[in-house]
Amino acid sequence: MQALKGLKVLDISRVLAGPNCTQLLADFGAEVWKIEAPWGDESRGWRKAGFAVVNRGKKSIVVNFADPRGQEIVKKLAVKADIAVENFKVGNLARFGIDFPSLMKLNERLIACSVTGFGQTGPYNAGLGYDMVLQAMSGLMSVSGDPDRPPARVGIALYDVMLGLNATIGILMALNDRHVSGKGQYIDVSLFDVSLASLLSVATSYLNEGIVTTRQGSIHPTHAPVEPIEASDGSILVCCGTDVQFERLCNAIGKPELATDPLYATNAARMVNRAGLAEILENKMKSRTRAEWQKEFLAHRVPAGPINDVVSALNDPHAEARKVAWSITGQDGHPLKVVGNALQHMSRTPPVVTSTPPRLGQHTEEVLRGVIGMSDADIQTLARDGVIGLDTQSAAAE
Repeated sequence: MQALKGLKVLDISRVLAGPNCTQLLADFGAEVWKIEAPWGDESRGWRKAGFAVVNRGKKSIVVNFADPRGQEIVKKLAVKADIAVENFKVGNLARFGIDFPSLMKLNERLIACSVTGFGQTGPYNAGLGYDMVLQAMSGLMSVSGDPDRPPARVGIALYDVMLGLNATIGILMALNDRHVSGKGQYIDVSLFDVSLASLLSVATSYLNEGIVTTRQGSIHPTHAPVEPIEASDGSILVCCGTDVQFERLCNAIGKPELATDPLYATNAARMVNRAGLAEILENKMKSRTRAEWQKEFLAHRVPAGPINDVVSALNDPHAEARKVAWSITGQDGHPLKVVGNALQHMSRTPPVVTSTPPRLGQHTEEVLRGVIGMSDADIQTLARDGVIGLDTQSAAAE
């Protein structure tokens, strides 16, 4: 039994944050109707797995919003849906009469979630939200990178992913409330909200103590040793947050005397003498490989790990043991690998891949016929008029 089996999701989102949210719902069994423009989700033009990463298990329906008949299709699907997700610019869907407040009047149980750059309110609500722009605006870049270098962005679309996760959490909260109230609700969540909420200790340190965190590279501002140390074949990040952990590190590298040396015995002393300690550690650790040290650190329960590139991380034996990479069938029928759902180790209702990433318009006929009872003749008329798009690849095969 899948946790969300039976739920219907109207997905009017594209690219990453919105589709990431609905992907999580699909992995747990929800039936996701992915509404696409005639030209398809922009991510279909990305690298081989770009679209597949956040669209597996969904049903693709091509609808032209500009035509009133297309708008009517969206409204009829909204009546049948439990959840709806969109990530258009604020006010954009209202031009077509399919904004979420309007759709919720047709279905009071609908849980509707708008995923935007800056939210529905505030002076920036009409702004275009991009992950890297919010990394800059939120202050994340100001605390990322080396102190003698310009601010640096995180190398992935971190906030897009976090926005998808927060949207999913909000939807599940609303779903639980609906079990009691019988009513849906509107969820307004944005990159801006998520970006500032993610700062946590950095933000609260300023709000409560006036402390402004600055760029310090890979060292920790309040604990030592927390920094990369060179082994014979690359760097390994050592992360000792307590005196006990430091003592374990000293034993692991064969220098137990450091743990009682007044220069290093306490965290306060280690912070003052950080540079000297780092030199001692590096002189000792450069004689062995990262793998050898990792074995020692695991045995001594020292928090540490090699600074991997993506290839090394994905090929790590622990990644294989945790089944990080999933093999699925791509849109073209060929095998494709994607990063698996992080919740796959649930004991009773783990996420599963229910179907391949859909071809553009692959399920238009199926959903219009099966969900809203449209006749074959009406479907063909709408297709002829460009109101909907059908799966041309399937038709060509026939």
